[in-house]
Amino acid sequence: MINKHIFRAYDIRGLYPEDLNIETAYLIGKGTGSYLKRKYNTKNMAVGRDVRLSGESLQEAFIKGVTESGIDVIKVGLAPSPMIYWAACAMDFDSATNITASHNPKQYNGFKTVTKGAHSICGDELQAVLKLIETEDFETSHPTGKISEQNIWQEYKQDLLTKATLSRPLKVVIDAGNGVAGPFAPELLREFGCEVIELYCDPDGNFPNHEANPEERHNMEDLINKVTQEKADLGIGFDGDADRIGIVDETGHMYSSDFMLLLLVRDLLERQKSPQIVFDVKVSQVIINDMKARGAIPVMSKTGHSFIEAKMKELNAPLGGEVSGHLFFGENYYGFDDALLAALKILSIVSKSETPLSLTFGDLPQVHTTPEYKAPCPDDKKFAIVESLVAHFTQNYDCITIDGVRINFDENSWGAIRASNTSPNLTLRFEAPTIERLKEIETIMATEIKKYPEASLGWYQQLSSLLQRNNS
Repeated sequence: MINKHIFRAYDIRGLYPEDLNIETAYLIGKGTGSYLKRKYNTKNMAVGRDVRLSGESLQEAFIKGVTESGIDVIKVGLAPSPMIYWAACAMDFDSATNITASHNPKQYNGFKTVTKGAHSICGDELQAVLKLIETEDFETSHPTGKISEQNIWQEYKQDLLTKATLSRPLKVVIDAGNGVAGPFAPELLREFGCEVIELYCDPDGNFPNHEANPEERHNMEDLINKVTQEKADLGIGFDGDADRIGIVDETGHMYSSDFMLLLLVRDLLERQKSPQIVFDVKVSQVIINDMKARGAIPVMSKTGHSFIEAKMKELNAPLGGEVSGHLFFGENYYGFDDALLAALKILSIVSKSETPLSLTFGDLPQVHTTPEYKAPCPDDKKFAIVESLVAHFTQNYDCITIDGVRINFDENSWGAIRASNTSPNLTLRFEAPTIERLKEIETIMATEIKKYPEASLGWYQQLSSLLQRNNS
């Protein structure tokens, strides 16, 4: 029996081989192929994979299931997820799937599927695929779909290079974390005109140096050190499938991605009046206020690429972003998250300015904002716990409840908690004008979460340590 918990909000993701193995990958291929055939009359599918050790065997089993439903498969080899999405927009593919678990640790793998125009198969549609698997209600085709191979990197790369220009040469350090960005990002940035220093750009599914997750500071330490050592203009970290980005400035300061979203918004406002900007519930209030003051229209959304993309499409929004490192481009592009394009655009903006990145945000009010904390919590408990927390906090505070709860404690202080859709965690973030106020908010939140023993309070100790360091 297939584990239904691997059918998550945005994609299929689970542990190998406990949840995902050759047998389940074959069933997922049959279920996905059957669903696409019936609903979208899909005739072909591009299939790629990231560098995980389980990727090749899962890919072959998945393809077998897809072709048995009568869909032709075109194997594109190692592939950043954005290249797979791009293939479903810019090329003659009805659908595309990447076999990846994105930034998750090496023991995970998964499947991300899109239809024409990079529409994500997620949410209710993934549940429909699960139902076909559970009821064994599959399409069969004689003959089966054909399998071929095609290299699409050059076409994707050339399209990206038309989306931005470099005004002056920049020295850049790239840390691919041994993920799938490694074979692609250095070549792209060199052709863009940058001097590129490579860090962990050789693909290795063991991720021997650090997890390919640029959201976590400990994964960025080597990049930070290399940037300052090489006197580089910028450092860029990519996650495992190159749909998320982390940025380090020339001084070694690491930015949360809401700052990079603001950088892109300020640039966009030179070309567009009153653009609607879509972002998740964990974005800093200081950044939201700055967008608004400059004439952009901020729109808060549920976290998750499928939710951000849908909201952008609904509003015809040119730009979107998440604190976790996803940046979405609708201006002269297709509206999905693409860390390779994000790198080009950020480099373009930095190259146009006489001010280094470290001085770009000096006009913002000084506040204390935490990183995004992850509190381990079982998948089968996390949503119920968040529902209870929503009920409690909405009785006592002004709250936004589109995704978990964002509690506005006062005009300048807030805290957010939601259930992660990609891992067994609760995610939290806090912001306040002073360390003392941040501590108060943390205590309010921790006191309530303590009522649920299944939810870890490791973040509480992390934040306490952070506050002590800042006070010393």
